[in-house]
Amino acid sequence: MALIRWEPLREIDSLQREMNRLFDTLTPLSSRNGERFMPVVEMHETPESVELKVELPGIDTKDLDVQVSADSVSISGERKSETKTEEKGIFRSEFFYGKFQRVIPLPARIQNTDVKANYKDGILHLTLPKAEEEKNKVVRVSLNGN
Repeated sequence: MALIRWEPLREIDSLQREMNRLFDTLTPLSSRNGERFMPVVEMHETPESVELKVELPGIDTKDLDVQVSADSVSISGERKSETKTEEKGIFRSEFFYGKFQRVIPLPARIQNTDVKANYKDGILHLTLPKAEEEKNKVVRVSLNGN
């Protein structure tokens, strides 16, 4: 009888690949080559605010919609294709054109009426001030059951 070594991490990795493949087939695709555009985000939390930087290259402000709730930021928009006419040669593009949407959960509740936004060079900067109850939140920690 041969011994077979069991490697649980390999099985978990295999399961994750299968689940990703399943979700990829179930979600609608936004571009013709099967890839979806998802703007990348940097988030920095300070005691007073949450700072977001969102990379949105080639998108006009009139084609962006930013909505802020107390616990998330929703960004949707569209990058419109440029109409080019070429009589000879081959045209190939790896750019994404079309609609997109991303909802970013926030690590703290914010005061969504005081949000500051700046959009320059394809980067959206959002300053989201924390709600007063988040700034002053103190939690008592019980030690040894006391």
